[in-house]
Amino acid sequence: MVPKITEKGDVALIYAWEANNAKIITWINNFVEHSMGTQLAKYETTKEVWDHLQRLFMQSNFAKQYQLENDI
Repeated sequence: MVPKITEKGDVALIYAWEANNAKIITWINNFVEHSMGTQLAKYETTKEVWDHLQRLFMQSNFAKQYQLENDI
C-alpha cells in the first residue's frame, strides 16, 4: 500500500518511499527469470511482489517431494 500524504512534510517521504520501492522491485526483477518478471509487472509495491513470490514458492508439491524422497 502506497503511503498517503497527511502532512506537508510527508511529500518528501512519499517520494523517497516511491523511489526505494521502485528500486527494490527492479532488483527483484533483475534476479528472476524473464517470464516471472512479466508476472510481477502487475504489482505496484514491493510487498505485493514479495507476497506473490512467497505464494509461488511456498506451495507444496507432494508429488515432486514423493519422487525426490524415492530417488534418495
